Amino acid sequence: MPADSEGAGVSLPVTWRPLGGPIVGVVLGVGLLVVFGAAWFAFDDETRGKFTAFQIGTMLVLGALGFACLHALIRSRVVASRDGLLIVNGYRKHQLAYEQVVDVHLSPGAPWVTLDLSDGTTLSVLGIQGSDGRRAVRAARALRALVVNPPSVD
Repeated sequence: MPADSEGAGVSLPVTWRPLGGPIVGVVLGVGLLVVFGAAWFAFDDETRGKFTAFQIGTMLVLGALGFACLHALIRSRVVASRDGLLIVNGYRKHQLAYEQVVDVHLSPGAPWVTLDLSDGTTLSVLGIQGSDGRRAVRAARALRALVVNPPSVD
């Protein structure tokens, strides 16, 4: 089978990642660091001295949790290879064979792609986000082409 007929011309492996989410995550993360850092250093020594170690620790833990959520958003992706699909949604991974995926949906206004699976369930795919516009539509079409015409495993 010629390489062009595999997945309607998609050369494997291919990785799709959201564009808008990571940009927002990085900008928001850097913005929070700048604002909270500036606020901390704007306090005089007396005000900073009133904070207990527990209060400072609580703020650091909350900040770390926020950055963990942003990191989960940034690492979301879809990897299509000859063996199947790897869906990474935040900190959860799903390994799927092409035969397990029945259909690929990206409805107008939908936040992300949804896969219909052969066991009757659906799986959200955060790696292709509707907010990316035409880029998301092209990625969903390429993914659908791979599902309809999966590559042969040699």
